[in-house]
Amino acid sequence: MSIKKYSAVAVFVLFILFSSCNTAQKNPFWNNGQPVFEVQQLVSNERFPNVVTATDGTIIATWGSEHFRALRSEDGGKTWGLKITVANPGFQGGGTTVDETTGDILAFVEGGHPPAPLTVYRSRDHGKSWSPEEVTIRPNSLGHVPSMHMNEHGITLKHGIYAGRLIRPSRWYGSGNGREFWDEHYTNAIYSDDGGKTWQASEPIPAFGTGEAALAELSDGTLYYNSRRHKSIDGLNPRRRYIAYSYDSSQTWENLWIDEELPDGAQHTDYGLMAGLVRLPVDGHDILLFSNIDVPADKKDEDVPFELRTSRRFNGTVWASFDGGKTWPVKRVVDEGSFAYSSLTAGRAGTLPEGMIYLFYESDGGGKMARFNLAWLTGGKDWTSFLPGKSEMKPMTNDLVRPLVRACSNQ
Repeated sequence: MSIKKYSAVAVFVLFILFSSCNTAQKNPFWNNGQPVFEVQQLVSNERFPNVVTATDGTIIATWGSEHFRALRSEDGGKTWGLKITVANPGFQGGGTTVDETTGDILAFVEGGHPPAPLTVYRSRDHGKSWSPEEVTIRPNSLGHVPSMHMNEHGITLKHGIYAGRLIRPSRWYGSGNGREFWDEHYTNAIYSDDGGKTWQASEPIPAFGTGEAALAELSDGTLYYNSRRHKSIDGLNPRRRYIAYSYDSSQTWENLWIDEELPDGAQHTDYGLMAGLVRLPVDGHDILLFSNIDVPADKKDEDVPFELRTSRRFNGTVWASFDGGKTWPVKRVVDEGSFAYSSLTAGRAGTLPEGMIYLFYESDGGGKMARFNLAWLTGGKDWTSFLPGKSEMKPMTNDLVRPLVRACSNQ
């Protein structure tokens, strides 16, 4: 190859690399590879965490098994304001939802453990104040109006003809919460196209015995659904997470499969555990984070009758997927001690929490908030090395290109 042609090829390659550095490879959660990790005690009593990021960047944590309360942080989770009592009494219904169109935040509060009466509270000031309002929830084709407790936060659709739709996971309890009714239970969702005034219940995910779920919208508009399962009634493994998808903006769910990489609670018993889930807002990538416990079964468990086995909840862990939940190549322990229900949110672009991840989880009878970034989660390993097809790419050897390859990987 002549020197002119060689130079032209080199310039073209440099242009492509610079373009990729400035677009697809930018990731504020990477922080140039500098890890951040902090944990603080947030609440000392009650249960059932949800955490969301308001449109102005305020981090809002809600919880409560007797009184439904909220905490706000306006400095990216470093400090927190006074507890705000939203409902007394009040039982956390989960599914706290930020309306990306208006900035309103909706909280779902039940009168006790479901099935129970529901009240929806709306905040128009990023969680400073809350007002109850009447809503309508229409049944699905089975005639079922689901309960809300206890699910991960809701989302606002960003893609397709239903962009702006509010969606949150929900749960049908059948005749009650007792073990004898678990065969009737299923998870689904409710969705609203009028800002949360009227909701429609979706069809079930195709697995009964499920309860407590999380969902995320992928970059192509597909909805990813991740559910706990209390009981298997079809011979399938109830100790891993159940996954389904919606291609019609949450009206129906299909393509059920069991993700053998993700545990559903401690692995010595069939009971599961409510999990956290969030998609990081990184353009061009479907990076999902999942939180649960990583507690393998012990040989001594085999000597204990199944009906006498009790749940063990510790070793809270966060997993990361870089392909929309197909594989989970990264996991890291957040708390080796007490860890139960959990919820995840991510900082917004252009606000103080940008690039940070927040995990609100039950621990030692209260709740803790972990604050970290992707550099901590990967242990400093370049996040781009986990992208789909990355391992199949042939490395460039041109001495002029190598420095730019390194520069791209450091973003």
